[in-house]
Amino acid sequence: MVFENKGWENTPMVAQLACEYAKEHGIKHVVLASKTGYTIDIFMDVFAKAGVDVHFVSVTHCYGDMGPGQCEMTLEKRKELTDKGVTVITATHALSGAERGIVNRYGGVTPAILMADTLKMLGQGMKVGVEISLMAMDNGAIPYGEEIIAVGGCGHGADYAISIIPGHSNNLFETKVIDIICKPRIS
Repeated sequence: MVFENKGWENTPMVAQLACEYAKEHGIKHVVLASKTGYTIDIFMDVFAKAGVDVHFVSVTHCYGDMGPGQCEMTLEKRKELTDKGVTVITATHALSGAERGIVNRYGGVTPAILMADTLKMLGQGMKVGVEISLMAMDNGAIPYGEEIIAVGGCGHGADYAISIIPGHSNNLFETKVIDIICKPRIS
């Protein structure tokens, strides 16, 4: 599915398409980029209504992204999600992290940032999907060698979903993107 526009308004359809894909292909894990945790609420509702049982992993922005010591997901929302069985990961971004700090101070480009920008040529959601999959794998939130669905977007909500077999960050070229489930035409 290709959406005419990017953005939040695609979130319910992305959830529906991801749910159908998970059901058709026997996918048991869905990893979502969710800064605040509210996007994952939509996915959990769609999957529950369809009777599709998966393990959800929510990957937030790291602390410090909004400002020193701050995270966009509140502690209350994190507890609410974990009480529902969601694994919530807050970690350094796999394709920038410390490298971004080096570039900010000294300029230039580093290999991981170059890789991230190359993935963005396929859409912001492709970069996000690969990155959060690596982060989930590195945190032990998903099983090694298993196909999952990764969901990202262009700022708010979800507009991009892929199926992927992620590697660990230290072996990221093991990662295989299987299918693009949906994406915006231009992102």
